[in-house]
Amino acid sequence: MQTQYGNKTTRVAVIGTGFVGSSYAFALINQNVADEMVLIDLNKAKAEGDAMDLNHGLPFGSPMKIWAGDYQDCSEADIVVITAGANQKPGETRLDLIEKNAVIFKSIVDEVMGSGFNGIFIVATNPVDILSYATWKFSGLPMERVIGSGTILDSARFRFLLSDYLNLDVRNIHAYILGEHGDTELPVWSQARVGLEPLDRYIEKYKPDASQEDLDQIFVNVRDAAYDIIERKGATHYAIALGLIRLTKAILRNENSILTVSTLLEGEYGLRDLYIGVPAVVNKNGIERVVEIDLNKEEMQQLQESASTLKKAMQPVHDMIK
Repeated sequence: MQTQYGNKTTRVAVIGTGFVGSSYAFALINQNVADEMVLIDLNKAKAEGDAMDLNHGLPFGSPMKIWAGDYQDCSEADIVVITAGANQKPGETRLDLIEKNAVIFKSIVDEVMGSGFNGIFIVATNPVDILSYATWKFSGLPMERVIGSGTILDSARFRFLLSDYLNLDVRNIHAYILGEHGDTELPVWSQARVGLEPLDRYIEKYKPDASQEDLDQIFVNVRDAAYDIIERKGATHYAIALGLIRLTKAILRNENSILTVSTLLEGEYGLRDLYIGVPAVVNKNGIERVVEIDLNKEEMQQLQESASTLKKAMQPVHDMIK
C-alpha cells in the first residue's frame, strides 16, 4: 500500500497516545497522509486499544496499516511525532514542565535513535521550544530534521480570532505569532495581511468601529487560550493535532510550505543556539530555511525578550547534555 505522493511506503510513529497523540492519530486516518502508523506508549494496553479503535474506523477513512508497536518500529519511520510527557495542569505555565519532561525525552530519544531511525522528529510536548532543542542535542541529528510545533497553533488561533472579528474567511487572514510557544510570544501586527491588504489599512477602510483595545484583547485571547481551555476541559488537543497534521503533510508531500515552527536559529533575527517559533520553509528534508520577515523595532525587542526567557529556562537541558 502506497500513497500517491511517491513510490515509497510512508510510516509515521506516534510516541504518546494521550489526548494529543490520539487526536493526531485520528486526524491522520482521515486525511490520507501516510501509509502506516505505529502507536507507541508506556501504557501498551492504551496504545493497543487506540490501534484497535482506529482500525475499526478504516472502512470509513483512508487505507492505512495501524498497529501498537515499540521503539524498534521507528527504524523505518519517515517521521516520529513525540507527544508524550507530563501535561500542563491548571495554573502551570509551559515552562514549569521543563525538568520532568526533559528526563522523559532523554529516554525516548535514546530509544528511537537506538532503533536506527534516520527520519524527521516532530516535537509537540511542552515546553516545545526547549524540548525541541533537547531532542536535537540528544539525537545528534542535523537541526533541519528536528522540528517543534512552535507557534503553528498560536498563529492559527490568531488568524481565527481576527477572521471572527472581521467576519471573513480565516483562510484570507495572513498573520503570525512568533517567539516562545508560551507567555512571551508576540503578534507580528506590522506584517498582518487581509488578502493582499495590510491589516491596518483594511480595518481603516472596512471596519471603522474597530479599536486598538479590541485588537489588544485578540492577542491576549490567543496567548492565554491554553489556560482558558485547560480550565474548562483539562487539556488542549484537537487544534494542535490538526497543526501537527499540517506539518506532517508539508514534510511527506515535499510542499515547501512556510509554517511558524520551532527551529534552531543560527544568526537569524540576531539569535543563536536556541529553538524558537519563527516562519520556516518545510519540505521533505525538514527545515529548508528560516524566513526572516521584517519586524518593527518593538516586535524585534519582544522577540529578543522571548528568546532571553527561553535561554534562561534551558539550564536543566544544558545540565543533561554535559
